[in-house]
Amino acid sequence: MKKKILLITGISLLCLIALFTWFRSYTKSHSPAETITYKQIGYDITIKYCKPYRKGRLIFGTENQGALQPYGKYWRIGANEATTFETKTDILINGNPLPAGIYSIYAYPDAQNWKLVWNKDANRWGLPAPDSADDVLSIDVPAQSTNGETEQLALALVAADSSIAFTINWEQTLVAVTISKP
Repeated sequence: MKKKILLITGISLLCLIALFTWFRSYTKSHSPAETITYKQIGYDITIKYCKPYRKGRLIFGTENQGALQPYGKYWRIGANEATTFETKTDILINGNPLPAGIYSIYAYPDAQNWKLVWNKDANRWGLPAPDSADDVLSIDVPAQSTNGETEQLALALVAADSSIAFTINWEQTLVAVTISKP
């Protein structure tokens, strides 16, 4: 009897592992993983995220409009796991200090301004929202409209003299913050 229970338990565990592995690869095929790095002029920053496609959907807007990401609601800035932001050195984000470390980064998008948040809990799935008690930095940044449409979510780290521009671009929306040295 014990052998049957152990056998059933083992088979069930293997099935769950196989299902999880399949699910993870299936979701990554729709929102592929991306890693961006910036290692220049004393900066060492790595961002890991999954890049969903627009596929004709309204991305940012109101719930009544049927937006994928409604205004004022938590967004993990990507798909699947939480987007992570790692800096090997202390930096400033729009003049606000962010100590060296690995963080999850998330947002509360709105039509005119976004709230961007760096949170200590980096090793997590993207949903639900992390505990705000673990937030390390929270800033408000303006959202800009773009002329062209960006089909797939794109995060970037772009050199700008002695600082870096960190941008989030999707649909017809662009958000940018300045990363500098303390």
